[in-house]
Amino acid sequence: MTVPEPNTSEHAWSEEPTPVCPDDLSEGTWELLREEARRAMTKAYVPYSSYPVGAAGLVDDGRIVGGCNIENASFGVTLCAECSLVSDLFMSGGGRLVAFDCVDGDGNTLVPCGRCRQLLFEHGGDDLILNMPGGRSPMSVVLPEAFGPDHLSQARDAHSAKH
Repeated sequence: MTVPEPNTSEHAWSEEPTPVCPDDLSEGTWELLREEARRAMTKAYVPYSSYPVGAAGLVDDGRIVGGCNIENASFGVTLCAECSLVSDLFMSGGGRLVAFDCVDGDGNTLVPCGRCRQLLFEHGGDDLILNMPGGRSPMSVVLPEAFGPDHLSQARDAHSAKH
């Protein structure tokens, strides 16, 4: 009887951690992401909207992380699929997102809202490739001139220099 390794993901892009960059993205990789997004979508908790969403991201070490929307009767605390995905990213070891895909209940490609684009930028940067209804685009196109951690560190450094 073979016992599975305790820390291996069933949704790994590769068996061994393999550094991944946007140049490595093949159609097969995008198919894996789409499958994971659809799998994640089946886990969505959507008793109010009946609009399940699933998301998947490829991490720079080869892992695939996923997320789904999780609604709440107090709508303000509802979690979107992208937020759930970032939680999975950190729960499974952190890293940087390289590629991202998101689907609705019918498997159609969805566009991340502005809030989610900002969330994805923080964890993937300008080079993160997003599958959009009109094709694949880098985050630098999807969210041009994005606000991020560098802005905060520059402001902190400028403040420190004055005091």
